[in-house]
Amino acid sequence: MRPEVLFPLFQPVTTITGVGPRIAGLIGRVAGPRKLDLCLKLPTGLVDRRFAPSVAEAPDGRIATFTLLVEEHQAPPHRSRLPYKVRCRDETGTIDLVFFNARADYLASALPVGEKRVVSGRVERYRATLQMIHPDVIERPERWTLTMAVEPVYPSTQGLGPRIYRRAVSYTLNEVPDLPEWQSASVLVREAWPGWRQALLAAHCPEDAGGVLAAHPARRRLAYDELLAGQLAMALVRHHQRRGTARPYRLGGPAYEAVETNLPFALTGAQRRTLAEIGGDLASGKRMMRLLQGDVGSGKTVVAALAAAAAHDAGGQAAIMAPTEILAQQHFETLSAILAPAGLEVGLLTGRSRAGPRRTTLVALASGALPAVVGTHALFQERIAFADLRLAVIDEQHRFGVEQRLALTDKGQDVHTLAMTATPIPRTLLMTTYGDLDTSRLDEKPPGRKSIETRVLRMEQLDRIVERIRAAAADGRRAYWVCPLVEESDKTDAAAAEARFVTLQPIFGDRMALIHGRMTADSKARAMAAFAEGTASLLVATTVIEVGVDVPAADIMVIEQAERFGLAQLHQLRGRIGRGGQTGACVLLYGAPLSQAAEKRLRLLRECDDGFRIAEADLELRGAGELLGTRQSGLPAFRVADLDEHGDMLRMARDEARLIVNRDPDLSGPRGTALRVLLYLFERDAGVRLLRSG
Repeated sequence: MRPEVLFPLFQPVTTITGVGPRIAGLIGRVAGPRKLDLCLKLPTGLVDRRFAPSVAEAPDGRIATFTLLVEEHQAPPHRSRLPYKVRCRDETGTIDLVFFNARADYLASALPVGEKRVVSGRVERYRATLQMIHPDVIERPERWTLTMAVEPVYPSTQGLGPRIYRRAVSYTLNEVPDLPEWQSASVLVREAWPGWRQALLAAHCPEDAGGVLAAHPARRRLAYDELLAGQLAMALVRHHQRRGTARPYRLGGPAYEAVETNLPFALTGAQRRTLAEIGGDLASGKRMMRLLQGDVGSGKTVVAALAAAAAHDAGGQAAIMAPTEILAQQHFETLSAILAPAGLEVGLLTGRSRAGPRRTTLVALASGALPAVVGTHALFQERIAFADLRLAVIDEQHRFGVEQRLALTDKGQDVHTLAMTATPIPRTLLMTTYGDLDTSRLDEKPPGRKSIETRVLRMEQLDRIVERIRAAAADGRRAYWVCPLVEESDKTDAAAAEARFVTLQPIFGDRMALIHGRMTADSKARAMAAFAEGTASLLVATTVIEVGVDVPAADIMVIEQAERFGLAQLHQLRGRIGRGGQTGACVLLYGAPLSQAAEKRLRLLRECDDGFRIAEADLELRGAGELLGTRQSGLPAFRVADLDEHGDMLRMARDEARLIVNRDPDLSGPRGTALRVLLYLFERDAGVRLLRSG
């Protein structure tokens, strides 16, 4: 259960005085629906209104604050487009407050003639007159305080005024409880950090412009809290999964040998090294928790197949989980072919599985008759049972959360985990996302994989490219046409693909297929089948084909408006071609003018095909913030920490988390109680759940 001390922070914002459903909805867009969300959405800037010159001394173009006597209202003629003016003065001169589309009754109440008001905003000169257009602040002098003169600036949305939002934040901050200190005294002293509540108040109420910088001690303290919560949750997962003993077994049994002997190629050195690492894990008597990073086409599926064969040799079963039905279907076909020489049958479970075959598969899994199964999220549903699940292979790990991984491994006793990703992960992100896993790299391509020739061309050359693809299709070759990433929306990406499909159809006719994320699973499967079988020579697609799609005969790819994609994503897309032994051709079409960063991305992609180097360059060019976006949904989106600014504290948080778990794995000591509060505060539920389950 969540600690009672945190209850106020998890209340909805509708419990704030003056915040009804409409305002709550707007606040939800900016920060979130709870008071905690207001706390963790820190200001992005500062407006300093402490500059208070006389009217005569006010410089043009600067924000200034005056105490003025209201002299006269000058309302424009009826239906005139002229502004409403209120003339005010101090001892040194006059200034006009200017309002467009003004409500006269409101201004008469806010600025009554003969009374003084504190007014703040940007001053400018119009002809010989000093004026302030739409003042930001109009306040009674007795209510104005110096603390009100320093205003934090928050992200906003249409319809939500900054004063309303700041009032909601202020109300929430007044309710923030004093929480038990989870940081060690030595860290607080060494870093000169305040307590958590003091840090939160300082971050929201900065005294000067330095208070909104990532390097400010209050912000670094809060960022480190978040990093520590994440690293501690992963360390607890790791400890939980490695706790106790696991039944050891070795590679090299009859099924394993049959699979390896019948491979149509020799294993690469990287594959042999990775299998040795996996073999060491399996023989150790502890649960394996390993991440296999492999560049596109490096042979991860073969490694997974050999590990599955070893699980069968040990009397157990293997489950391979993929994020999409397309990828699951392809894994099913590939693994079935690889495991067939050992006489091992592979089952398939997805949302499209028909009732009859599904029942047969479930019975075979429960009885132990089926040694391996491939599936999507369907695999960890409650009604699916295994006779003896020994190995869980999770492909494209970043598409699944820790909770989902645990749900699959809970299907057996001491289940070994092999997570795989075709997207090489930069070192910084490895620590934040996969800190609970050991890592292996496949950094060699299998023999026979040809290089891909990459060209960078302007969009104006599109007609020339279309003609070349038409000629290639006439020779029996196949091509992908990837449509631009319009924005973070499947809907708009789908519209771009549909529009391109329509423009190309007069040229390619029924030799085309279309695939995007908003199509039904059956429609996507039909489109992929037509392309794989060759009845379609051109597949127009969105980035739904980015991962795992394997059509060896496809050797041409056009990526339209490539400047809109990240480096790693372009590399992933390019990896879909050149898989059939022929040299592939990738054309990156860009719209001019190119930004400097986009030009660097495209140049590097043209010159380099090393996914690990590309991943590091992508992090350097785009920053961690963009890489942690919604399109890589399993990666943690930090609320306070910014890896570009706070990445130096990541190793410190990881080391601290491991030390904590080594000393107090159940978080039952005095500091452990406070650390449980930290985990709940940042909603690292996987770590908390493991503590609850013992």
